[in-house]
Amino acid sequence: MKKGNIIKLVLIFVFLIFYGFIFRLSDGNKDLLNDVVKRTSGLPSFSERARMTVSGKLDSLFKRANKRYDFNGSILVAKDGKLIFNSEYGYADFKKKTSIDSSSAFQLASVSKQFTATAVLMLYEDSLIALDDTLTRYFPEFPYQITIRQLLIHTSGLPKYFWLAEHEWKKEKAPINTEMMGMISEYDLPLFFYPGSIFDYSNTGYMVLASLVEKVSGLSYSDFIETNIFNPLKMTNTFVYRFGEDSTRSNQLEGYRIYRRWRHLAIPGTVNDGIVGDKNIYSTAEDLFKWINALNSGELISEESLEMMYTNGKTRRGRTVPYGFGFRISNKETGKVIYHYGKWNGFSTGIKQYPDGLVIILLEHSSYNSTSNLTKDVRSIIDAYFVDY
Repeated sequence: MKKGNIIKLVLIFVFLIFYGFIFRLSDGNKDLLNDVVKRTSGLPSFSERARMTVSGKLDSLFKRANKRYDFNGSILVAKDGKLIFNSEYGYADFKKKTSIDSSSAFQLASVSKQFTATAVLMLYEDSLIALDDTLTRYFPEFPYQITIRQLLIHTSGLPKYFWLAEHEWKKEKAPINTEMMGMISEYDLPLFFYPGSIFDYSNTGYMVLASLVEKVSGLSYSDFIETNIFNPLKMTNTFVYRFGEDSTRSNQLEGYRIYRRWRHLAIPGTVNDGIVGDKNIYSTAEDLFKWINALNSGELISEESLEMMYTNGKTRRGRTVPYGFGFRISNKETGKVIYHYGKWNGFSTGIKQYPDGLVIILLEHSSYNSTSNLTKDVRSIIDAYFVDY
């Protein structure tokens, strides 16, 4: 056979193999890609080749996480405000075997704190509060001289409200914020340290901030957040939920724990679940995508307020703390990483913003323990395969 004919045959053979591979890849990811295209309709898009590559890699990552490590949740990845990948994996209800979908609402746990911080900044921008006001200006019976700013950056030294609820609350129904504020004033427990001296992450601080929002605005925390954030942004699957007070929603997920290695048991509400501000906002990955885009684009608060939110706080002596207003802040060599993780009653959540504009949102509800590591895996895939920024 002539050399030219041999080359032609080799080229035809290579083309057929390549065509078969692409066909199988496209067929295997058809549902995933159709779903991504549907969800990104109307948004500026990256090249379909890049989207297919990353979608396939991320889909494989989360299918493995679901099968091997019991990840049951939602993932969203975006760059510069544009959606790259969004999908769900696993069960919403383990008894009924119903699947998680895009409307399934996850308890955000401590990711809720950024909404509380934004509400406080809205009051600040309306000149209703000053960030260096002490709480006693609004709650004369409050037993500590602590400022709003110290609450926002976790340098207040407040005792844990969990302890009060678990040891001193005598009623069957879980306490709400107004009742817990009364308990704090009544019991006047010792502070952990002098206010402003050190950083110590505090759920109590954000419970107090939510109570401040209610006192100053004259609205419930839920109504204030819904009126000023959820409704304007059309976050239709996002809401505040207080155990024992509010009705559960049809799309509201329960948190689960593993029993004897395979059985999923729903985690019931606790005496701490009537409190809002530090937790108890439920949302979806798509709604959180709307939220972070609106926050960064100035739809909710001013550029100056956003800068304060994304800037490390400082102690009285000027020592930098790893927290702004409602967000953790890590200053890497590559720039500032703004993020928050949450963990509560089986839910594990995370939202992370990188200096290059990449945003990763992870929501899970079956006691998955590696949200941070999974976020790093997503980042690695983006760096390795998504070259068409």
